[in-house]
Amino acid sequence: MQFVYPAFLIGLIALAIPIIIHLFHFRRFKKVYFTNVKFLKEVKEETSARSRIKNLLVLLARCLALAFLVFAFAQPFIPQDGAAVKSGQKAISVFVDNSFSMSSLSQDVPLIEKAKERARQIVSAYESEDEFQVLTNDFEGRHQRLVSQEDALALIDEIDVSPSVKEMSKVVARQKQILKTAKADNKETYVISDFQKNVTDLEASDDTTVLVHLVPLQSVQQQNVSIDSCWFEAPVQMINQTNRLIVKITNHSNEANEDVPLTLKLDNQVKPIGNIRIKANETSYDTVNVTILRTGLHEAELSISDFPINFDDAYFFSFNVAPDIRVLSINEATENKFVNAVYGGNPYFKLENQRSTNVTYSTFSTYKLIILNNLKSISSGLTQELSQYVKDGGNLIVFPNAGANLATYQSFLTPFNTNQLVTFEAKERAVSEINTSDFVFKDVYENARKDIKLPSTQGNFKQKRTSNTGEEPLLKYRDGSSFFSKYKREKGSIYLCAAPLDVKYSTLVQNAEIFVPMLYKIAISNNENAKIAYTIGRDNLLEADNTVSNTETVYKLQGDAEEFIPQQRSVGAKVILGVGDQMKDAGFYNLFLEKDKRLNTFAFNFDRKESNLQYNNITDLKAIGGQAIDVIESTITTNFEDLIGERSKGISLWRWCIILVLVFLGIEILLLRFWKK
Repeated sequence: MQFVYPAFLIGLIALAIPIIIHLFHFRRFKKVYFTNVKFLKEVKEETSARSRIKNLLVLLARCLALAFLVFAFAQPFIPQDGAAVKSGQKAISVFVDNSFSMSSLSQDVPLIEKAKERARQIVSAYESEDEFQVLTNDFEGRHQRLVSQEDALALIDEIDVSPSVKEMSKVVARQKQILKTAKADNKETYVISDFQKNVTDLEASDDTTVLVHLVPLQSVQQQNVSIDSCWFEAPVQMINQTNRLIVKITNHSNEANEDVPLTLKLDNQVKPIGNIRIKANETSYDTVNVTILRTGLHEAELSISDFPINFDDAYFFSFNVAPDIRVLSINEATENKFVNAVYGGNPYFKLENQRSTNVTYSTFSTYKLIILNNLKSISSGLTQELSQYVKDGGNLIVFPNAGANLATYQSFLTPFNTNQLVTFEAKERAVSEINTSDFVFKDVYENARKDIKLPSTQGNFKQKRTSNTGEEPLLKYRDGSSFFSKYKREKGSIYLCAAPLDVKYSTLVQNAEIFVPMLYKIAISNNENAKIAYTIGRDNLLEADNTVSNTETVYKLQGDAEEFIPQQRSVGAKVILGVGDQMKDAGFYNLFLEKDKRLNTFAFNFDRKESNLQYNNITDLKAIGGQAIDVIESTITTNFEDLIGERSKGISLWRWCIILVLVFLGIEILLLRFWKK
């Protein structure tokens, strides 16, 4: 047995008081009158013996009552399992997992309610003078400080399920960070969670300055089907054409699901897709054909019916269908009739031709594709503007002039780190290989490659290869050298051809099955990989076109139930919007500069990390190991206030001491009242 406050044991000196009183009581004598002197000695002896026994018992009761009163103040306890109990003020951090998985049922109540009950019991198990932190997945500012016991209980009552989810390593790191500010020497953390495997990344730790207690809870339901994501097969959606949408759905249970109904809601029109069969613990990919009948911004939602976990049953996405695709051809003198014919035959493409001596740099950002056609030289100003254009996500094709000024071309190509054009050779060569794995030629041809007629050249530039260019040849000569290559640079791409776009030097324009799809696909390719959906808590930065130059202008994001002003920073033709943790609900958020004038629409979804309902059990958590990590085993009916009290203070005995004080005082009263002479 040990004592929390052993200094109070000095109070045992007070036991001398009843002893002294007892001794003085023995020295007092009373006269006893008897009518018969014969019995004087007998009565005296009998009275003296009985009185002595009574006084000794009263003395013993008083001493024991006083001794146990002193023990009560010293607070005796029995350490549990031999653990050392620390006295003094304590700093306690309690994390309550409030992610979506905690909405699962534990017996008859959601896990989140059981977690809050555990948290209240843990806080109540400590003393009122201790300090507490209450933390959730939201990492709110009000949770980043130590508060009193009463305030901690109030914060626990306010906890609700949230879309935020954090890895356990980040949670424990945040708890330790806050506890560093505490003045108390004794610091402990409690993590109350279902400990899903995909977020439990704790590692063994021997840092015993802060003890980490894991309090596992587990639901009775472990079945779930989720829509994980979707994407369009083509990077640019075109009006009046069938656009293939790929949908990814996962079955997270151990049983096959033969009947998962999938529905698409596009611009408020609901279209049933059909039922999907998914094997146990597998992912299924389904294709949905989407026909777009108008240009502009579109809002769409994919949904399934799944119970009871439904936060991941809907997937929101948005996309913009431009009224046209603008292409700019910068020519040396005359326009290229073949380029005009390709884009002129499709009203969706809008081609504009400009002379190299009269180029409007300010409009570059409005074009999806810029073609340098037959330029003899490239100025430094054009080089600088095109470099920025590609960095911002533009596509650039370079068809050199047979008599090009190679010095200016080399200066132009150097910032792009491409192969360099060296000398022009009037030599006939044939293209023998086409790269159908790249987007430009992917899914273009139904027949085998051997049936595709490839171009040839009567003159081309030799190229000097440099290291680390990231070149991706799309068309290659028989000797392996490049005829037409792609270079990905930041958000954009540059395409370099070894021969001029002229029938004198190349049959490329005469090979329609190569030339036409090549120009089409490059024009519609989207180097920025524009997102059609974002994840709450993960994607905190949005990018939109900067339509104003006034830095005083304020952009606003508006959802169905909330409106807020994001952080904003203008970067050239783009504006970067920071949303932080302001979004709480999945759905569509519209971007405004002026009221009722929508600039863009962003779709946000809940994080799918918690869709996989696989948990770490007690054995898994104990396997983490380390002296600073402790797993608390409990049942549904366990009272954590008593459990934590015993673990932190040992088995407390002061209440028994008070009871014994009352018992011995009662014995004293009974002796004095009923022991007759």
